[in-house]
Amino acid sequence: MTMTSKQRAYLKSLASNLKPVFQVGKASLTPELTAAIEETFNKNELVKIAVLKNCADDPNEIAEMVAGRTHSQVVQVIGKRIVLYKPDRDKPKIVLPR
Repeated sequence: MTMTSKQRAYLKSLASNLKPVFQVGKASLTPELTAAIEETFNKNELVKIAVLKNCADDPNEIAEMVAGRTHSQVVQVIGKRIVLYKPDRDKPKIVLPR
């Protein structure tokens, strides 16, 4: 499913109030961190991740890797902040505009 610009803008507005739930640091993206993010998608459909200054990897690359591994979608990458979206299969909490 690809998002329209209107849907992406809506998710960005929701994410603006969120605090980062995870931090990617010196060890970059570990399997444990990926599993923890996947687990968070069971409770939240929108997740914000912070990439710390000591992480040598590009935030855009990290966002794409996490999205691929968790089957989520990248909403935005601004500086060292990543926002990902994965709708709940059974009962979506966030209703996207058409």
